Amino acid sequence: MAEPTGWDWLNGAAKADVVPATEDPAPAFARCFAGPDGLRVLDTLKAMTLGRTLGPDAPDAALRHLEGQRHLVAVILALTARGQKP
Repeated sequence: MAEPTGWDWLNGAAKADVVPATEDPAPAFARCFAGPDGLRVLDTLKAMTLGRTLGPDAPDAALRHLEGQRHLVAVILALTARGQKP
């Protein structure tokens, strides 16, 4: 059988590889960021987003972009914290 090309490989994706939408992702986030490397990644993400400010002359697009990044980091932090709770 020939190897799938383009996006054809997606049609044969195993159902077991797909996480059900009803399953809470928080424990996976907690496991992912639990070790020293994960904590370093979180610290870096926080420094790049939450610890960053833009000047008063920053364009609207830059502000929106940074706010989107901040929101994503906040969601990651919240899921990680929730996944650590027993």
